[in-house]
Amino acid sequence: MTEDQAQQIITAARSWIGTPYHDQAGVRGVGCDCLGLIRGVWREVIGDEPTDIPPYTRDWGETGGIEVLAEGAKKWLQPVPLEHIKPGCILMFRMRDTAIAKHCGIMSDANHFIHAYERVGVIEQQLTKAWRLRLAFGFSLIGTSQLRGTNYGAKRINMRP
Repeated sequence: MTEDQAQQIITAARSWIGTPYHDQAGVRGVGCDCLGLIRGVWREVIGDEPTDIPPYTRDWGETGGIEVLAEGAKKWLQPVPLEHIKPGCILMFRMRDTAIAKHCGIMSDANHFIHAYERVGVIEQQLTKAWRLRLAFGFSLIGTSQLRGTNYGAKRINMRP
């Protein structure tokens, strides 16, 4: 992902700040949850979503052997090792040590991220030590289409470095 591409993602994410929290929604200015924010930024920066999202629970304490959110993301996003995350990357958090990753946001700079938080809505917040300790996965929106051989991404953003 180039700096220009990252900036497009961050600008799109910041345009969602102030959107109220609404479970399983993704409409800027109306309501969204953390995944709805990511889906909305995808639509603004990349284009149409590649698939429908099945219903999901918002239980941050959910346990299980399968990282459902992360595995789903791997189908359409490029995994980024945590030591290489940078602004513009999607971050996924595990809210409890024994839980699966159920929360996500977009890194806006080295010390901040944008996410939708229940009872608060979409905010840009400091990526504190507590948040960093919960960080489980990193992904990039950009580069996926070329790697997957699809045309997703060719619509609105220049995929060439």
